[in-house]
Amino acid sequence: MQRLYDFIRSHPTGVDVFWAVVLLGLSALWIGSVVPPLDHAVGYAVVATLFSLVVALRRKAPERMLVLAVALGVVQLVFDVETFMADFAMLVIIFTVAAHDGPRWASRLALVGGLFAAPLSQLRWPLEETVSVPARVFFTVIMAVPFALAWVLGDSLRTRRAYFAQLEEKAARLEREREAQAKVAVAAERARIARELHDVVAHNVSVMVVQADGAAYVMDSSPETAKQALETISTTGRQALAEMRRLLGILRTGEHQEAGEYVPQPDVEQIEELVEQVRGAGLTVDLTVEGTPRALPTGVGLTAYRIVQEALTNTRKHGGPDAGASVRLVYFDDGLGLLVEDDGRGAPQEMYEDGGADGAGHGLIGMRERVGMVGGTLDAGPRPGGGFRISALLPLKPAH
Repeated sequence: MQRLYDFIRSHPTGVDVFWAVVLLGLSALWIGSVVPPLDHAVGYAVVATLFSLVVALRRKAPERMLVLAVALGVVQLVFDVETFMADFAMLVIIFTVAAHDGPRWASRLALVGGLFAAPLSQLRWPLEETVSVPARVFFTVIMAVPFALAWVLGDSLRTRRAYFAQLEEKAARLEREREAQAKVAVAAERARIARELHDVVAHNVSVMVVQADGAAYVMDSSPETAKQALETISTTGRQALAEMRRLLGILRTGEHQEAGEYVPQPDVEQIEELVEQVRGAGLTVDLTVEGTPRALPTGVGLTAYRIVQEALTNTRKHGGPDAGASVRLVYFDDGLGLLVEDDGRGAPQEMYEDGGADGAGHGLIGMRERVGMVGGTLDAGPRPGGGFRISALLPLKPAH
């Protein structure tokens, strides 16, 4: 059935031609049985053929077929060709023009022509004189109803199609805007990382280069001076490493100093301390560890810690007063699984997708950036029954 429906939708003109042939065949049977004189039969046959053409081409040229149908109606009135089965094409073309997103004059002409078709038909071919005037009026109104209904149905279909097209266009535009905003947020985040790394590291590296050049220059003539230069290089290098660790700890948390949960270069081992701090702040958190804990690469451990930290912070901010959360760590042979869930009311997912409440690109965009840097995957969204869920899989081997 679905294949037949798809075929019909993909071949509209073929379907119209089929119904035009059916209409022409039924009209021919009617003409052969009701109109015996040959000269009258020829006129009816011509009208039936042209009405069948109206049905066949109604979607390819609706305005032209409407004009042809109106002209055929006038011909019937002038040459005394009474209404018969082929006139059903008038209902079809009225519906088509009303449903077609074309010029409004065609839709108005279809409505006016349909409403006047029944009265003109009664004036040209009145009922028997024994029929009372109220009965004639009632019959005329009844005959005009199908034309009005055809136009109303077609116009309703056109309005509905326009409405859905507008919704689709709006949804596509919003999707493009969200993608553009996400790209801008990612670019801004990366630019900020690069800028702060430059500010932290550039000075120390420059000092180390200068001291190394000086030590090489005085190595033979003044060993004591060279020794001091090497000590300066060692001290400066340690300072640079400390600054880089500090930057990794606070780079994306500058606007959240009130949380009080951030420590330099955290790892999975500090997640338990983080959970305890969150519990002390009034949030109920359950921590579950499955598998055999072991040492993890620095990037994986830092990423896991930051995901838990960001997820619990969002729960505290958006979960409501009675919200609870659960953190689950699963050690696999080749990776670390992470699942953070809460049962709060949560913030709209668009807030997370668009960069968090602060609009600075910290929400899921920041999480995805961290996970992507270690070659992992992240899945986040509303949880069935309420709340929010964040799950991540972090490989223990670097991504190639």
